[in-house]
Order: sequence, then C-alpha cells, then structure tokens
Amino acid sequence: MGEKVFIYDTTLRDGSQAEEVNFSPEDKIRIARKLDEIGIDYIEGGWPSSNPTDENFFKDIKNYEFKHSKIAAFGSTHHPKLNVSSDDSFKKVLDAQTEVITLVGKSWDIHVKEALKTTLDRNLEIIYDSIKAAKNKAKEVFFDAEHFFDGYKENKEYTMACIKKAYEAGSDCIVLCDTNGGCLTMEIKEIIEQVLKEFPEPEYGIHVHNDAELAVANSIVAVNLGIRHVQGTINGYGERCGNANLCSIIPNLELKMGLKCLPDGNLKKLTSLSRFVAEIANLSPFKRQPYVGESAFAHKGGIHVSAIMSNPRTYEHIPPEKVGNRQRVLLSDLAGKSNIIFKAKQFGLNLKKEDPIVLELLEEVKNLEMLGYEFSVAEASFELLLYKTLGKVRKYYELIGFRVLDAMQKEIEEPISEATVMVRVGGKLSHTAAIGKGPVNALDNALRKALEGFYPNLKEMKLLDFKVRVLTPKDPEFAGTASMVRVFIESGDQKQRWITVGVSYNIIEASWKALQDSVIYKLFKDDREKGNGI
Repeated sequence: MGEKVFIYDTTLRDGSQAEEVNFSPEDKIRIARKLDEIGIDYIEGGWPSSNPTDENFFKDIKNYEFKHSKIAAFGSTHHPKLNVSSDDSFKKVLDAQTEVITLVGKSWDIHVKEALKTTLDRNLEIIYDSIKAAKNKAKEVFFDAEHFFDGYKENKEYTMACIKKAYEAGSDCIVLCDTNGGCLTMEIKEIIEQVLKEFPEPEYGIHVHNDAELAVANSIVAVNLGIRHVQGTINGYGERCGNANLCSIIPNLELKMGLKCLPDGNLKKLTSLSRFVAEIANLSPFKRQPYVGESAFAHKGGIHVSAIMSNPRTYEHIPPEKVGNRQRVLLSDLAGKSNIIFKAKQFGLNLKKEDPIVLELLEEVKNLEMLGYEFSVAEASFELLLYKTLGKVRKYYELIGFRVLDAMQKEIEEPISEATVMVRVGGKLSHTAAIGKGPVNALDNALRKALEGFYPNLKEMKLLDFKVRVLTPKDPEFAGTASMVRVFIESGDQKQRWITVGVSYNIIEASWKALQDSVIYKLFKDDREKGNGI
C-alpha cells in the first residue's frame, strides 16, 4: 500500500445538518465507536457551544477509549467584537479537552464584510489569535478556510492572506473548503495547483460539498495533486446536497490509486459501516450508492449475468468483497437462463441450461413480471417459486376461503376491520376471526390464529414493512382506482428478514398473496433448517 491519506470524518457535525438527520448524544457515541473500529483517523464530534447534544457528547466521550481515532472539537474563530478570553462560545471549544481542535474562519472577503461585518484586517487578526489560543490547548489544530475556492476566484490576494495568517499562528493543517459545493473539478485543480506553487509550506486538506454532484471527484483530484487530509461524511450526509462521500472516496483512493486510508483489512468493513450509520440516522440506505449500495454489484440483464458467471470482471470494476459488499443477480422479464441458474446456485441448487426446469422457471418469471410482479426485490417469493416448481415445498395448508369486513359507524370513530379465515391443515378444519388495524392487519391476525396451533413457530414471525404501488395500466379503462396494485411485505424473525410480493386488481387479494407467501416462506425455511421436507 502506498502513501498515507488521513481521513477526517465530519458525519457527527456536518452530516447531522442534513435534512431528516437528528443524532442523539448516544447515537453519536455509537457512530464514533464504529468509525474508530474501521480506523478513521479523525472524528469531528460537533460544535460544543452550539447545542446541548454536542456538549453532552464531548462530556460523555471521555468515558470511552479509542484505539485509532482522534476526537476533534469544531468551532468558529472568535467573535469580531470579542477576543479569545471574552468569547464564551469560543472558550467552550477550547474547554472540550479534545486532542484536536478544528476552527472555521472566513476566507472570502464578501463573508468578512457582510457576515462578520468587520474589516479585512480585523479578520486576519481574529484568525491568528484564535488559532494561537487553540494551539495552547490541543495537540493538533486545523483551520477550515471557509469558502476558500469562491474567495480565491474573486480576491485571490486576500484569501491567500487568510491561510498564510493561519499558518503563521501554528495551524497543523490548512483545509481548503468548497463550502457552497459549486466549483467544477477543473477549477479545483487549477486553484490548488496555484496555491501549492505559491505557498507550498503548509500541510493542506480538502473539504468540499456536493451541490454540483462533484464532491467525490473534487476530493480525488485534490489528493492526486498531493493533498493528504480529506474531510467528508459517511454516505455523503450533509447540509443541502451533502458532503463528500467517504464511502466512495476511501475505496477510490485505496483500490484505484494505491493509497492507504484505513488499517490493513478494514476496507471490507465499509459496507456494514455505511448501513450502520444509515440505520442510526433512521434513513433508508441508498441502493444505488457506489461501492456500498445494495445495487452496486447487482446484475439484471441475461447477457451481463452470463458474462459474470464466466468472469466477474466483465461487468464489475472491483470484487465486491473488497468493500464488504456482495454480488447480486436480479430476476425480471430481462432475465435469461443464466439468471435462473445463478439464483438457484445461491440456494444450493446446481442447475444446467439444458434442464427443462430452467426454461419452465424462466417462462414463469417472465409471465409473472408481465403482470406486475417484481422478483428482484421479493427474493423470498422467487425462492418459493423455484422450490415449488421442483416439487420441494410441502402443502402446509389449504385455503377454504377468507372474508374481510371494513365498517365505519361514525366519522369521529376509527373504522373497524375484521377478517375471517377458513383453512384445512392435515384434514382438520380451522375457522377463525380476528380484528386489526386495517384490513391487512386483520387478515394477518386471522391467518396466524388459524395456523399457530399447528405451527407454533409462526409466533416468532413479525410483519416489518408493507408497501403498495399502483401499476401503470396498459388499458386506459383500468386506470385510477381500477389499476393493478403490487404489494410488498417484509417479514422477519430472530434470524433473518425476507420480502414477498403479490399483484392483483384487488388490493386485499394482492396483500393476501404477499402475506401467504411470507407465512409459507417462514414455515419452509424452518423445515429446511431442521432438514425436513427437502
């Protein structure tokens, strides 16, 4: 592995400014410990003077030992009308007692005049005095030159004066910031080249936002020019369009440029880190995110699948295992025999192209997808279809019939949903009724009630998610409320989660199909684990 690039994570501060993201102090500690586990060099914990959450974080984080990461407190240079000893907000940053302090200061003259409402010379004094004071408190001090690139384009002399003043005061790293995120990559490259030529003495860092969809590219070009301190966030979370995405930057630097970002062997933890942070943030992971997204190594077209079965390099730019991800083959009406064979292999079945079952399954999948089924998402439904076609799924019960009743008595009262289900299990008739929060929940309750006496393990199963989508009709006559609907149900037990699908003009029937698949899949997989039935 080549030269070291220091990774500075600001998920807990800049990332928390993203819309819909709100970390508690406990959330921040959990994420910080995970970042330390993978080997991130610097973790910016937040702004101690800005809110109680960050104050509590810096208080509590002292109780934890970090093996690799250094914790950084973030703050601004002191207020123009105060000094380092009279600015309480500034003093809170110093009092956080962290190894590292990062101070942001104005480097664009328009911000000095209109935001700080002070003179250009006074801002230079503020930068110098603030960094000097921070150096007396912390082992390392970084200066974030806010709006550096925009400032450089409009007043190069003043912007350079700002970073020179920070260097004179003892800043260990001058971080060049594209705070508005609107600079093009060729601009970033040209400006950094000029800065390094004119003022090569400092250690430089890069901090860019993603408003022009170029944050990763702009970070990479900075490293290519010699910068060895990169700031960003996990999954690119951040204000507006986000920050530079470390989940793309780190593998690009390690796998494409041969530079060292993480301790040996830790790159394979990147996908789990990405999903962990998304879970803490209560956001759905972005499926199409490069490297760590669920779709990053997913293949749908039959030609593509046939090729990767011979050599994955034909359609994968890296082995997914290097970043802890996995190869996936999707099933759709674009599928070929290779897709069926590949999926069967994942379930431990070795099929060949000449096997009649392969063609039968392929035709069935294409016919069902034409109706609106989506097996690339509902893999549990496909697995059942595969084993049913092979005759390896036992008939757990026979449906005699079901009825669902929705009734509303008064506008101010909630509707009442009731379902009755009649099934036959092993020659015995089970007829049950149940109420629920809506018709699907009532149907779920009634079916479980009918079956749990025969299959007690169904008590372990929970319905975790329910999604309905109206499908675009081929015939205008069947549009609007007469449209076909597709229902996805995600279920789970203590061991795993699975998704099933149902399609119908009738939303209750579509829900029943997905629900029934979910129940049968639970029974089938439990049988398989015990070695029964297949």
